[in-house]
Amino acid sequence: MSKKKGGKRLNKRMLQEMLQTLFQQNPNETFSFKQVFKALKLDTHPMKMMAVDLMEEMAWDDFLSKVSDNSYRLNLKTQVQEGTFIRKANGKNSFQPDDGGTPVFVSERNSLFAMNGDRVKVAYMARREKHIKEAMVVEILSHKRDQAVGKLKVEKDYAFLVTEGNIFVHDVLIPKKKLKGGKTGDKAVVKITQWPSKDSKNIVGEVVDILGKEGDNTVEMHAILAQYGLPYKYPKAVEEAAEKIDPGITEQEIKRREDFREVFTCTIDPKDAKDFDDALSIRKQGKLWEVGVHIADVSHYVKEGSVIDKEATKRATSVYLVDRTIPMLPERLCNFICSLRPDEEKLCYSVIFHLDEEANIKDYHIAHTVIKSDRRYAYEEVQEILTGKDGDYATELRTLDKLAKCLRERRFKGGAVKFDREELHFDIDEKGKPVRAYFKKSNDATQLIEEFMLLANRTVAESIGRVKKGVKAKTLPYRIHDQPDPTKLETLREFVVKFGYKMKTSGTKGAISKSLNALMDGCQGKKEQKLIETVALRAMMKAKYSTHNIGHYGLAFEYYTHFTSPIRRYPDTMVHRLLTKYQDGARSANQQKYEELCEHCSDMEQTAQMAERDSIKYKMVEFMEDKIGNEYDAHISGIQSYGIYCEIDENHCEGMVPMRDLDDDYYDFDERNYCLVGRRHHHKYQLGDPVRIKVARANLEKRQLDFIIAD
Repeated sequence: MSKKKGGKRLNKRMLQEMLQTLFQQNPNETFSFKQVFKALKLDTHPMKMMAVDLMEEMAWDDFLSKVSDNSYRLNLKTQVQEGTFIRKANGKNSFQPDDGGTPVFVSERNSLFAMNGDRVKVAYMARREKHIKEAMVVEILSHKRDQAVGKLKVEKDYAFLVTEGNIFVHDVLIPKKKLKGGKTGDKAVVKITQWPSKDSKNIVGEVVDILGKEGDNTVEMHAILAQYGLPYKYPKAVEEAAEKIDPGITEQEIKRREDFREVFTCTIDPKDAKDFDDALSIRKQGKLWEVGVHIADVSHYVKEGSVIDKEATKRATSVYLVDRTIPMLPERLCNFICSLRPDEEKLCYSVIFHLDEEANIKDYHIAHTVIKSDRRYAYEEVQEILTGKDGDYATELRTLDKLAKCLRERRFKGGAVKFDREELHFDIDEKGKPVRAYFKKSNDATQLIEEFMLLANRTVAESIGRVKKGVKAKTLPYRIHDQPDPTKLETLREFVVKFGYKMKTSGTKGAISKSLNALMDGCQGKKEQKLIETVALRAMMKAKYSTHNIGHYGLAFEYYTHFTSPIRRYPDTMVHRLLTKYQDGARSANQQKYEELCEHCSDMEQTAQMAERDSIKYKMVEFMEDKIGNEYDAHISGIQSYGIYCEIDENHCEGMVPMRDLDDDYYDFDERNYCLVGRRHHHKYQLGDPVRIKVARANLEKRQLDFIIAD
């Protein structure tokens, strides 16, 4: 940064960059002119005058704040912000401000070695001509994670951990005595003991757990969980506490509850489910149908603040990987004591509805109950009965289906958005290897359960949230879903016009969602269906938990909560506890405490989803491993500047054709229209287009499938 007297003269741009760096690296200091001259070694009059003029200009641009006639400091209001650092393996790191503004690019040299998800403070850099906006990390406020997962490499004098997805700039150094017996090639979990600093760029850690050999199914699944900081084993103390719980139901407890043991009740779940947390009962009462939505009374057994509760709070959700469930509660609770198993008396928290033939609610009440399920059904069995096959309690199931269809129709008329997302599933052999990949579509049996769960969740939320004017509603965790992003909706509208579709992007919530539904119905079965669904989904906000109710846009409900799955979701347990307290006449709970819990549960839900997606990716690559060289019909499922994602039509496995393999032309990425366009031959690759692909590579370690376009 220095300049010799009479040596190479600094130009204006160079001096501006030096000033910028000086103030950014010292965001809390005020510099007088003298201090600036000294720090930058400016020793000629013209240089000093140029620096004074530049500082004046930088103050005009709000980059600096003028403290006195001859001193300046960085303008913290506009130039310094806090938020989240997002690290990318390709070096295109970014900073996501807390206020939800646009992410800003952070080059590697300005990253201060921040890790993905770290809370950081950044200073914005003065915008250079024809350059994008950039930020510089000036402080790491907190690290998102203090552990890493990867493969050990043990050399003669030292060892290190090679992380997956290159989440660190450098590999993690491990002192030999901190290896815990790990050998080269072992997958390990390592706790970071020293982060990079100005003095040392090394990351140092110690092994906390050896997962096992790379390639072993359980090792790989545990590695995915550990990578996201999710637990892969149950603490002994928690399991021991669960063992001590008495599953017996006393006569005294039964007297306190409504008794449904003699009413027809059943559970309907996936065929491999073990934790049955909801059941339905139905009986005729006069001209009305009484339908009970019975939910496992987890909070009766799991007391607030207990060792089991603390572990459940931390986990906040069960995690569903392809071949295993990592439960929120110990197995004895989720699969035995709380699970609504057939022919066993069980404690429930229930919403009891009285419905007419069109499923209009004539009245309802919420009560603690005792039930005895008559039958455990798999979805497939119920679907067969609903489509005409004889079976146990066929009349009751068909009545429930008829009522559910009325509820569903009314929900869509009310403005709910239709997104029937298909889910990729695998059939797994005893070694955990996938032998078949297929999409699970929703049908009448799954929709029957879905409608009654939605009804119960909505009713519970309304029972607390809907109050008389001027009365403040008591605290409750709601499941909220904001309206779509207006700019993304406008992008969608501009996009679908090209296919001849019209769409509303302004007006009431109901008008927009009806317009979205008309679009979804209109493109059903057409070539562009997948493409339009994908772009529409991107315009949607993510649902989350909050005590501040704004309604649920996707379902078109003013009030909505999660009440129906306390075995696998912690928010449902919170709702059960609050409802019980309020029914006993308690005052409103502390909103701030519950808002913090809501934020934690939303974060854990996102983390669990990422781990679930990674397990699907791993199984997808494993499934395709022995199919290298095979050709398949596929369609383009995603487009990026670095290549095109293709989904195979036959088995729904997705891979990427890297840009380097599209060697017939130079392709430009058209972000607005979701396509790549060749410069010379103008050939276009568009989202949704059919393509013929050949499987080129299957990299299990990176969970990556590479395709090439087949001739």
